[in-house]
Amino acid sequence: MDNTLGASVLKTILAIDQSTSATKAILFNEGGELLDKTAVPHAQLYPQPGWVEHDAAEIYRHTLQAAADLLARNPAAADTLVCLSLTNQRETIVVFDKASGEPLHNAIVWQCRRGGAICAELEAAGHGAWVRQRTGLKIDTYFPASKLTWLLEQRPDLRQKLLTGEALIGTMDTYLIYRLTHGRTFATDHTNASRTLLFDIHQLAWDAELCQLFGVPPTALAEVRDSNACFGETDLGGLLARPLPIVGVMGDSQAALFAQRCFTPGSAKVTFGTGSSLLLNIGPQVAYSDNGLVTAVAWVLNGEPTYALEGITNFTGATIAWLRDQLGLIQTVAETEGLATAVPDTGGVYLVPAFVGLSAPYWQPQARAAIVGLTPSSAKAHVVRAALEGIAYTIRDVLDLMAQDAGLVLQHAHADGGAGSNHFLMQFVADVTQRPLRAANLPELSALGAAFAGALGLGIYGSTMAIAQLPHGYVEFTPLMETAVAEALYAGWRRAVRQVLAG
Repeated sequence: MDNTLGASVLKTILAIDQSTSATKAILFNEGGELLDKTAVPHAQLYPQPGWVEHDAAEIYRHTLQAAADLLARNPAAADTLVCLSLTNQRETIVVFDKASGEPLHNAIVWQCRRGGAICAELEAAGHGAWVRQRTGLKIDTYFPASKLTWLLEQRPDLRQKLLTGEALIGTMDTYLIYRLTHGRTFATDHTNASRTLLFDIHQLAWDAELCQLFGVPPTALAEVRDSNACFGETDLGGLLARPLPIVGVMGDSQAALFAQRCFTPGSAKVTFGTGSSLLLNIGPQVAYSDNGLVTAVAWVLNGEPTYALEGITNFTGATIAWLRDQLGLIQTVAETEGLATAVPDTGGVYLVPAFVGLSAPYWQPQARAAIVGLTPSSAKAHVVRAALEGIAYTIRDVLDLMAQDAGLVLQHAHADGGAGSNHFLMQFVADVTQRPLRAANLPELSALGAAFAGALGLGIYGSTMAIAQLPHGYVEFTPLMETAVAEALYAGWRRAVRQVLAG
């Protein structure tokens, strides 16, 4: 991204992007230019099939390590830093000790399906409609409330500590802020709070009835602040000589929407991460989807909310990681583009990435992944290409519903995330959706969105309009495939999904 502020730029922002796979530290200047970055991956823990956990203490250590490594390479930045901004994997939840900040159980990750039976019971009991009305969300184990129910049923000692105030509950932003401020700030922002199934998106507050439904003590939940608010100060575990304010906190998908400058109703983006999140700005009023999309708090700035429709797919980058780590078909993610273009098509092979169920628009947590259409001529390249195409088909599923439910014609979509560098995937998304796709040149848009919110909170920018006027670099992929061909391929995808759901 070009820097429009020239040599006069002195202020820098340290952004922490705590994602599902790694913790990144990124330096931006006040013009939104990325100066340097580093990342430290953390372990993915799978105690049982369908269960996913992280060691939150490891993630906190890696946060400090990433910041230390970055500042060691950029010592002059310590004198120009104005704030630390934070974006994070949403829906991952951790119970931690109030006195020490140490986790009392591994963080339960958004991908984890252990709350499935609890969600099914609540839906069967007729709670779905009012929960959706309050939260904008579907009762689904993607969101952490049911997993907290499960955890507190399994660990009554944790429930007791929460009731007595010895333990606290937080999403990863809350946990890191608590540790970074040495326990002085126990807070989250609206974008993260609204993903828990415990938050009323109309009142912008924790909901006592929702907490009672899921058996979660409301006193153990964090204060909720605006995304451009101050969340205390940190010295990064003694790394900094002077404390740095934490300003700009936002869940990763909303932060990417913010960085894409989707400030007006009708603008949309898709973030290609471990999973994919598609968001469509719908303005200052809550609206609902009848087709499996959820309603999200896009952000709250100075007390004023903006809402969005969201469609979620569980496995995007994680599908490619599976090809590498579990099947050994590739050694690096970068190989997928060459393999995909080595064959003219998939030979009729479809990979449905339902590794931990299917989210929007199907909402079938019990579904499991499958490779459909294999023949004796199917080779590694066909499977790899099918994996990439499967990601694109899930994106079309959601974009079509978004346009329908919003009553809008989406002329194009913005894209971001690591997969944006895969030109085959970006072009296939444009082809199969029959819509132009604008892929951001900068892959770190979630971090940039948090940094923008931080700069807004500090008054570096006077408004979102000032942010919108900054340069916004992207590559536009226009559909090259004939509509009839795209429709035939998509029809094959829908048949493959039906096979998976029938199994």
